[in-house]
Amino acid sequence: MSEQTQLIPGNSLIANSPEEGRALAVKIARLTIKITQPDAEVRDKLRPAYANDAAMLIAIGQTVAMEFATIAKANNYWQ
Repeated sequence: MSEQTQLIPGNSLIANSPEEGRALAVKIARLTIKITQPDAEVRDKLRPAYANDAAMLIAIGQTVAMEFATIAKANNYWQ
């Protein structure tokens, strides 16, 4: 893992709103992919394969949803 890549931006799951929390969830999911496949050229080559595969797109959505659930809980569901 690159020492320059921070997996939790700002080292915090606290967000001011659900919209910010959702954006953070997407960012964390993208960082996870970047760490898993650090070669940008390889990621670019793989993108067309998953961009046209419904099952892979659903899996991406599920990953973001799990991250968002964690963030929502950390923010006491914005109550």
